[in-house]
Amino acid sequence: MLRFLLRLVKNKYLITIFAFMVWLSVFDKNNLVYQYELTTTLKNLRLQKEYYIREIRSDRQTAIELKTNQKNLEKFAREKYLMKKDGEDLFLIIPEEQKK
Repeated sequence: MLRFLLRLVKNKYLITIFAFMVWLSVFDKNNLVYQYELTTTLKNLRLQKEYYIREIRSDRQTAIELKTNQKNLEKFAREKYLMKKDGEDLFLIIPEEQKK
């Protein structure tokens, strides 16, 4: 067994392949750490893409509803932009958690 291991250690091809693998995995510009970071970034970007696609669908649906129904338009303006009719008073109630 010891002779077999000694022969493997003396084998110049095996040493070269091992050195090459170490070089690629640690010292190269595209090493394993960099590849992991790229994979993580790609995953995050795909998640963001899915989020924005869902938001675009939601916004399109909201735009269609606002264009077709005047009551929805008024409700949207009052809730989102705190708009009011002439002669109305608007009171905002802010919860304690948001004051801090």
